[in-house]
Amino acid sequence: MSSPTGPASGLPVRMPRPRQPGRHRRPEPVAAPEGAPALVLAVPGTPTSAIRGLAEEVVSIARSELPGLNAAIGYLDGDDAEYPTLGSVLAQSAAQRIERYELAKAAGREVAEPEGPASVVVPLLAGPDSALTRRIRQAVMDSRTTAELTDVLGPHPLLAEALHVRLSEAGLARADRARLFTVATAADGIVLATVGGDEAVQAAGITGMLLAARLAVPVMAAALDQEGAIAATAEELRASGSGQLALAPYLVGPELPEGLLAAAAEEAGCAASEPLGAYPAIGKLVLSQYTTALGIPTQPQGAQAH
Repeated sequence: MSSPTGPASGLPVRMPRPRQPGRHRRPEPVAAPEGAPALVLAVPGTPTSAIRGLAEEVVSIARSELPGLNAAIGYLDGDDAEYPTLGSVLAQSAAQRIERYELAKAAGREVAEPEGPASVVVPLLAGPDSALTRRIRQAVMDSRTTAELTDVLGPHPLLAEALHVRLSEAGLARADRARLFTVATAADGIVLATVGGDEAVQAAGITGMLLAARLAVPVMAAALDQEGAIAATAEELRASGSGQLALAPYLVGPELPEGLLAAAAEEAGCAASEPLGAYPAIGKLVLSQYTTALGIPTQPQGAQAH
């Protein structure tokens, strides 16, 4: 029989597990602050069901890293029917924030009046593209809402990792950094393809250096939207001793005009890997831009403090 202070003598006592001390203890879970602005993913290109699926997967990755995140998708070339435009999504996010505040106030809760941006807009772009960025900024202005526009996702080491994975999936690179086994079709030179002109090529070159360090092969960036640039870069790599080339798109996918990559690969005479797509790093970088804009400290779920 149990006593008022615990179980009877001889019975096991379940003690609460002590919090693990030291630098390897698990961090407290991070969640989005209440009333935080919405993360609005700005998706370029002509929207399709495949692009919508990609965008939704990117947003899902971001939500998994920051529980409670309010996120939405706006299409730069949407139709406000099947694919909501960026402007309409921003207007809706601003209206919803006011509605939530008024409902909380009507319920008698002590809540602060919303201030700061209603949304943080993150372009779904690996590198700079002045024409697309200008259009995104104009859509933000036309929405007449308080929204903050972040920078693009790259350059970043995680994008070099994503490029490496896409190349290895296509059989064009070794799958591991340690080079413990070989791939017969592995390229000994990489053309890193981007769009957006000289600025995009320069930014891609930074990630290209990180990719070159991973693969131990030369990597050169070139613009898909500059006529002859890919072929010229391929010839430069061949002239320097690379015999088997691969074309790696430094692009998420929606911003890539249909058929352009295949035509460039044919012109350069080499195989191409897939765009970055919804690789997990893309969702993490989207979230990183959002949290950096708001000054929210985050740590990926499952990671441990060091």
